[in-house]
Amino acid sequence: MDRNSYYGGESASITPLEDLYKRFNLPGTPPESMGRGRDWNVDLIPKFLMANGQLVKMLLYTEVTRYLDFKVIEGSFVYKGGKIYKVPSTEAEALASSLMGLFEKRRFRKFLVYVANFDENDPRTFEGVDPKKTTMRDVYKKFDLGQDVIDFTGHALALYRTDDYLDQPCQETINRIKLYSESLARYGKSPYLYPLYGLGELPQGFARLSAIYGGTYMLNKPIEEIVIENGKVVGVKSEGEVARCKQLICDPSYVSDRVTKVGQVIRVICILSHPIKNTNDANSCQIIIPQNQVNRKSDIYVCMISSAHNVAAQGKYIAIASTTVETADPEKEIKPALDLLEPIEQKFVSISDLFAPTDPGTESQIFISRTYDATTHFETTCDDIKDIYKRMMGSEFDFEEMKRKKNDIYGEEEQQ
Repeated sequence: MDRNSYYGGESASITPLEDLYKRFNLPGTPPESMGRGRDWNVDLIPKFLMANGQLVKMLLYTEVTRYLDFKVIEGSFVYKGGKIYKVPSTEAEALASSLMGLFEKRRFRKFLVYVANFDENDPRTFEGVDPKKTTMRDVYKKFDLGQDVIDFTGHALALYRTDDYLDQPCQETINRIKLYSESLARYGKSPYLYPLYGLGELPQGFARLSAIYGGTYMLNKPIEEIVIENGKVVGVKSEGEVARCKQLICDPSYVSDRVTKVGQVIRVICILSHPIKNTNDANSCQIIIPQNQVNRKSDIYVCMISSAHNVAAQGKYIAIASTTVETADPEKEIKPALDLLEPIEQKFVSISDLFAPTDPGTESQIFISRTYDATTHFETTCDDIKDIYKRMMGSEFDFEEMKRKKNDIYGEEEQQ
């Protein structure tokens, strides 16, 4: 059940463009220069999919992929000293990159080879590092990597938003860099994928699959009350009727009394008539501004897509900048990203509260998701889905087990 008239809740794609103007209370209608309103599908929350990440696996195993078409994002860039540079992700690119000097490149190459060969089940690949004890800071020291290289490795390859990871055991970081490299190896241009017609296609794909298995979707359904008896959920009341249930999954907006605010994110949707400067005229890209570069605690992200993804009118580009709010003036915080996008034809600014459940759901059987964070990929969202699964079912969600079950039902051949 969804109180909105469209799929996807807070991560919907809004179409036509007129609806986006209304949603952000902009006066008047979009100018002629914006083309046809129907040609636009604007994501409210910018995210890409890691090609080898958890969401792609979920889509493949559930076969939601048959309802979606993906395109590879053309490049990933990182901000250093006011300029943007392509993130070197292969040995050849690392050696050609102007992000590093010659000796730095050799050391970085050694580090990448070490990460590629690292296998947590084979101590011979550790080279004196204890994955569960050695901090990432010490691993960087071992390879004698400089601050700039550490910045882009931690933030543009391992995709951390802050520098807290430096003093934690290195296993997680090494695995994150491996995920990046393996995702990149699949398609070559960048490790990110994006669905044609926008992210709103993802919930619609799941809705179609759910319908095949007898699930019912109701849009435009106002939720009047979550009915609770003896501390346990028994149903949801809407328009005078009660839909009865044993378990309920919902986002924080339906249960304000069972969540707590854990922060804020600012997102600025920008419509441009040009590709972003210094990206080689890419029709899609990601830019990461590491927090160190702009004296912040958390990174600023830019996701850019365009008419090539059927989300904008011909010749138009949508760039969405986002970051975790740290001060009382979020618009000033995000300025370094907007400066890279000028001239901007139209801006839509949103500041959203981030909520986390205070009720794990064990007693009430109400399972609440976390608000979408500022990251530009779905890895943290998938962690949340797996956490909800564990709270509901009492056991971990196991990809491999799902694969085996499908093989038992359909046989190995059909899976290929």
